[in-house]
Amino acid sequence: MNCKITRNAAKVIQKELDKEENKDLKLRVLITHSHGDHAHYGLDMDKLTDKDELVVTDKEIEVIMVKDEPLLDGVRIDYLYFPKEGFVITNPSKGNSGDH
Repeated sequence: MNCKITRNAAKVIQKELDKEENKDLKLRVLITHSHGDHAHYGLDMDKLTDKDELVVTDKEIEVIMVKDEPLLDGVRIDYLYFPKEGFVITNPSKGNSGDH
């Protein structure tokens, strides 16, 4: 499994991970809705289960993903400040370049 986190997203995620209430949690990338050949993604703070895989990104952030879920493999997490501030999660390896 693969996960790419941009520099902007890593800064925001790391601030959240550094909070005392999140000290035992890791970032989870999840599918909020899927249809056809693509999915819509979300983020959460969670603990690893036996159904999960832990992926270490190039930004040294550990990400939890459900094992063997092809729509999660290759996901990219970005954080944009314009036109609207927030996370943008896509999977370019699956042809998903943004929500519709």
